[in-house]
Amino acid sequence: MKNRALDNHRDILDIIQNCNVCYVSMVDKENKPYVIPMNFGFADNTILLHGAKQGKKIDVLKNNPNVCIVFSTDHQLHWQNEEVACSWSMKYRSVIANGKVEFIDNIGEKEELFHQFMKSYSSKDFKFSKPSLEEVQLMKVPVDKIEGRAYGF
Repeated sequence: MKNRALDNHRDILDIIQNCNVCYVSMVDKENKPYVIPMNFGFADNTILLHGAKQGKKIDVLKNNPNVCIVFSTDHQLHWQNEEVACSWSMKYRSVIANGKVEFIDNIGEKEELFHQFMKSYSSKDFKFSKPSLEEVQLMKVPVDKIEGRAYGF
């Protein structure tokens, strides 16, 4: 079974659309890696993230906005011979994206991007109150580099 790079952008988008969580990695002031699972939106080659306006994630990203974001789906354990441990492996499809976080504070832009964000989870149209938009930190990550891999598919 081959681990293969995915060249087709449609395959990469399919992987992202099949995930409901991504893993955002960043590097803190002490040069230590910090990785957290996050909900996300994806539109126009941009990853949308949101969270509290204060906390470790925000501190780290304000100091160093570079991120690596991982999406992984379709995990299936399989083996060639059930009795041979080295023949066991995991089928998967994954995407790795790199970019720089941009903090969005403009209420109009936040509202527009939150509509895109929610389309990742629902076909409903939502209304966002101004206090709700002001209380949440929205971030976008224009993708600089993206690559996909599949093993066993």
